[in-house]
Amino acid sequence: MKNIVKLIVVSLCFMLTMANCPNVQAASDIRYATVDVQKVVASSKQVNALRNEQNAKMRELSEFVQKANKQLSETADQNKKAELEKKLNAELNAKKTKMDKTYAEKLEAIDKNISNVIANVAKQKGYNLVLAKGVVLYGSGTDITNDVIQIVK
Repeated sequence: MKNIVKLIVVSLCFMLTMANCPNVQAASDIRYATVDVQKVVASSKQVNALRNEQNAKMRELSEFVQKANKQLSETADQNKKAELEKKLNAELNAKKTKMDKTYAEKLEAIDKNISNVIANVAKQKGYNLVLAKGVVLYGSGTDITNDVIQIVK
């Protein structure tokens, strides 16, 4: 509900701004398209490769935890056990932090690439506004999702 209210407020602000700016194109001159971003992301080979890579890294972390638990269970001395546990936790946290950082960087690059493809397709086809399909409540903009998917693949 809050999202709908925000959308209405943003739309009203946009319309008021357009009405008060004589140098801005008339609303009838705006050509807009829609794109199903979720569908584009789901069909992206880069996203699928990143997902597979992330799953492999998660398996590696799981194996590390299993080995660490085994090492801890085999250690009888409580002082050595506490020291080993501290060392293994630090190593696990470092691996997890590195994995998360790498994932975020790659995901950001993919997002930027998809956004650039959408912008390029819109420019080539003469659209000056592209909306995510999930944001459009009503309208008859041209769907450019398949054009974007062809390039993103």
